[in-house]
Amino acid sequence: MSNKSNQNSALHKPLDAITADDASLKAALQEAHTPSLINAMVHITGDKQLIRGDIKPLSGFFADPQAGVSEEHQEEMRALAFSVLKDLRDGKLGTPEVPTGDTIHEMINFLIGKPIAENYVEFLTSELGLSGTAPYAAPEILEMDATMKQGFKVAIIGSGMSGILSAIRLQEAGIEFQIIERHAEAGGTWHQNTYPGCRVDSPNHMYSYSFRPKDWPQYYSRQPVLKEYFTETAQDFNLGAHTLFNTEVLSAAYDDNSNDWELELENTSDGKHSIRVNAIISSVGQLNRPKWPDIPGQSDFKGISFHSTQWEHEHDLKGKRIIVIGTGASTFQLAPEIAKEAEHVSIFQRTAHWVAPVPNYHADIPEGEHWLLNHVPFYGSWYRFSIFWNNAEGILDAARVDETWPQSEVSISAQNDELRQLFIENLKELCGNDTVLLEKLIPAYPPAAKRILFDNGNWVRALRSDNVDLVCDPIAKITADGLVTESGKHYKADVIVYGTGFHASRFLWPMKITGKNALDLQGHWNDDPRAYYGISIPGFPNLFCTYGPNTNIVVNGSIIFFSECEVRYIMGCIYLLLEGKHAALDCKADIHDTFNERIDAGNKQMAWGASNVSSWYKNEKGRVTQNWPFTLREFWEETKRPAASDYNFLD
Repeated sequence: MSNKSNQNSALHKPLDAITADDASLKAALQEAHTPSLINAMVHITGDKQLIRGDIKPLSGFFADPQAGVSEEHQEEMRALAFSVLKDLRDGKLGTPEVPTGDTIHEMINFLIGKPIAENYVEFLTSELGLSGTAPYAAPEILEMDATMKQGFKVAIIGSGMSGILSAIRLQEAGIEFQIIERHAEAGGTWHQNTYPGCRVDSPNHMYSYSFRPKDWPQYYSRQPVLKEYFTETAQDFNLGAHTLFNTEVLSAAYDDNSNDWELELENTSDGKHSIRVNAIISSVGQLNRPKWPDIPGQSDFKGISFHSTQWEHEHDLKGKRIIVIGTGASTFQLAPEIAKEAEHVSIFQRTAHWVAPVPNYHADIPEGEHWLLNHVPFYGSWYRFSIFWNNAEGILDAARVDETWPQSEVSISAQNDELRQLFIENLKELCGNDTVLLEKLIPAYPPAAKRILFDNGNWVRALRSDNVDLVCDPIAKITADGLVTESGKHYKADVIVYGTGFHASRFLWPMKITGKNALDLQGHWNDDPRAYYGISIPGFPNLFCTYGPNTNIVVNGSIIFFSECEVRYIMGCIYLLLEGKHAALDCKADIHDTFNERIDAGNKQMAWGASNVSSWYKNEKGRVTQNWPFTLREFWEETKRPAASDYNFLD
């Protein structure tokens, strides 16, 4: 075996050579995900009988970490893998070859525990990264003559996850770009949100760029680790040299005569100035502008108060009486942390959230698992794929409406009800004999109608602490020293933390964006934002969005997946412009409208659209403005490249 495995995939860094002694090999294999290990052995040995025998992994909701593989079979596979890895170490085996497409299909079926439709093969094989090509590349623009790209400039608004990705793809293509970032550093949400306990709630091995995997320290890593990942990525691609930090975009106006855009910027030190570009990529995200509740008396409070996304770290919370308003994802993470040192924490809940049992939510990844990911050929491919499936397409059907299901108030299908019962049983176990708390924690709506929160019991344990209470009595008003509920009870506090979410439906807000014929974007949308694949908006030529309307995901996958698809599509749009020597392209209104009719119909067939429960997925009109209602495969296929016939071209 060479010093580095030549596992030829854009998804993986070169593996480290196997030098571990026998005892270390055996110890590492104790931490293996057995189905992934079996598929890795098929790669290395070519023995397809390994996936044709008695071992049949199971798929299911929050399944056993070993997918139902018995301990006897686990031990059998660890023994086989030990022998194979020892031979690799000792130079007795050559470099493994990538199996044929038919074999990969069979291996996919084995790993997910059931036959997969033929139309999934190309998508899932690409997601595995076994073809040797980047799964989200835009080859046409990469191969285009450099002279055709000269003079074309793109402004990227925001240097979070999508902004960094957009810049990297433009840089690869040799296209000039400028990033405008209102903060002092890159990192987006992972720069902005620094509250105690902040961490990712997608499995970390699928929450990373396809071209930049990381050996994450935890299964769900904390904010500083995520911030470091994105800032290091930006640094490694020298994006700082292309970024205006501490700079806000005040407005962007399309020029009907020159077919380009003028952006008015304001820097915290240098004041206002403007730039002109050919195209704009908005990477401002959805969840970054804090939403404050409409509660009387907020200005009367004499203590400390702030929003969770604007955490004021200068305050010592030890021994303080703290009120937390809201029980969304941020409160779910921060409340147990501040309760460790506060005198008392009162958490005010308007609507309960479904809580999924995730035992490793706060866990470090064992050393053996790190070793396997870094040394065993193809193991990381299948391990990440297993996470991807079980947290993506594998669970989507449980959020889909069955029109014949009789219990639509609390569940929308048999699978959805199975999920509901699993969540309830987990809550019962955690709450023990505290039936009052249990009643507060069981939602009266179907799972997936609102965001499902992940936990290992930390949340409920905190709520059962002597210094924490969960209050469902609605708030009437804020007072000088706390708040009063509608029942008249007075809660005193030194600190109020507002965990009340964001203006999710106000995309690209508060920037003033004007398109053709001075069309105002916010007025045009009227708090009902729509776009073609969340990317293009008729009347706003060469304005592209990442994480735009209806590109959020509820139960299926990582938002980075969507951003990679979107940026690939945007690069395809720029290719159409340059290849045809056009100045701009504008999405056709009828194409856009037909697409959005399909989106609206699709969302009505999902838990989040069928249920009447309020959520940030919907705008004030009750329309789902955030979520993609279909499969990841469909989004991946449909955004592979733009169809020229969907656009009008301007010269």
